[in-house]
Amino acid sequence: MGVTGKVLGVALGAAAGAAGVAVAGGAVRAAQQRRMRLARDIDDTIPYGSLHSEPITVVADDGVPLHVEIDPVDPAPSGRRAKTAERPVTVVFCHGYALNLDCWHYQRAAFRGLVPMVFWDQRSHGRSGRSPSEDATLDQLGRDLKRVLDLTHDDPVVLVGHSMGGMTIMQLAEQHPELFGTKVVGVALLSTTAGGLDPGRILFPMLPAGFGSGLVTRVVGALSRGHRAVDALRNRGHDLALTITDAYAFGPEVAGELVEFVYDMLNQTPFDVVADFYPAFAELDVWSACPVLATVPTAIICGTGDKITSIGHARKLHARIHGSDLLECDGAGHMVILERPDEVNAELGQLVTTAGDAAAAG
Repeated sequence: MGVTGKVLGVALGAAAGAAGVAVAGGAVRAAQQRRMRLARDIDDTIPYGSLHSEPITVVADDGVPLHVEIDPVDPAPSGRRAKTAERPVTVVFCHGYALNLDCWHYQRAAFRGLVPMVFWDQRSHGRSGRSPSEDATLDQLGRDLKRVLDLTHDDPVVLVGHSMGGMTIMQLAEQHPELFGTKVVGVALLSTTAGGLDPGRILFPMLPAGFGSGLVTRVVGALSRGHRAVDALRNRGHDLALTITDAYAFGPEVAGELVEFVYDMLNQTPFDVVADFYPAFAELDVWSACPVLATVPTAIICGTGDKITSIGHARKLHARIHGSDLLECDGAGHMVILERPDEVNAELGQLVTTAGDAAAAG
């Protein structure tokens, strides 16, 4: 609050400013307390990739089987449940390119038992079935997400997407805007964009922006035809690939086990799957979905050191999605969900609480 000396005098302005600071400080403390009631402290002893539940198969509209896991709420959980009236808010997590549902390790550990959660492997990734090449598109991923949402029945949902998973959510918003504000009551977009991405930097972030993207596309296409040889080389070049993963997926000073965990997910994704989805990023343009997302509480999260989808993409989303929150994690890289779990989980906890309260009030 500014000093209004010309109207009410310097003293009154200073008093009003002090009151504003006190109120703001109280609001921040209240928000922090609400976050702490929802998210657990992270247990660092849980092995990466070990959190799973009984799998369910959802069949996509083209017949591809999608691997889905649902974590229910504990009968008597410690902490605060997020509710919409008598119905729990279900959080649906959508992972990124060449990863799988295990990438949500820290979020699953923090919220497990406190809020219902749905995790799924995107087509051709993780434990899901292989997609025909012609259906390896972001548009199809949006339709797949709609099928997964059918599992949640009438429960309101908060959608959380990292990288390609965020693009999946924005595709759904374009396809089914009527779901937002009714079925979908909140959205989190992490390390993602709605368009304008240089696809060459997805696989080769060390290249200058705009450098030979057409050439990179042709190279990826050529390599995909010999994908078995490429996969064999990837396995032999472990140390080099690990170094590249560390440099371009994370910020500085990340634990080696975490880099190895991400490398393993990337390495388990066959190169021909990487090549199948690669052209979709050049065509991405879902900025028209931003007004739809503005109808629900939306959180945007990105590391300022992200070399894949830079912080500029997050800021542009924030500017286009009116009323959204933007969390910039200083120095963090593209895998901010693993690199800065405390910051990310606090923001997600606040989003789930806010979305649930708003849906209940509405």
